[in-house]
Amino acid sequence: MRALLQRVSRAAVTVEGRTVGEIGAGLLILVCAMQGDDDDKPTALATKIAKLRIFRDDAGKMNLSLRDTGGAALVVSQFTLAADTARGNRPGFSTAAAPEEGRRLYEAFAAAMRNEGIPVATGEFGADMDVSLVNQGPVTIWLDI
Repeated sequence: MRALLQRVSRAAVTVEGRTVGEIGAGLLILVCAMQGDDDDKPTALATKIAKLRIFRDDAGKMNLSLRDTGGAALVVSQFTLAADTARGNRPGFSTAAAPEEGRRLYEAFAAAMRNEGIPVATGEFGADMDVSLVNQGPVTIWLDI
């Protein structure tokens, strides 16, 4: 699985003008299931993210995890993280998992984040979404598990 994390002071996702998920302080997690991902990947990714120390402590150092801060996660499916731009000008997405498998792994990832004790809001799988955020730092981290 592939994820792009953005530390946010707030984030929201809307579909056709209605808010489907929103959080205050925490992480916006754009996530993509890749071909060949197995059932262990969502849990491994959730565990890594919940423990990742990318939030400021009292001394201003990135030393606290999402768990430590009590922050939330907004989990949004984004198959375009699988973009292959090596040839030509139009990205290819053939390394992304098939839609049915992508949905299953995406939902398993959101459940695994909840199992880590993180409050989770989600986007709508497969929908045309508008995502808004205030990136704090800015801190943006790419993860491949």
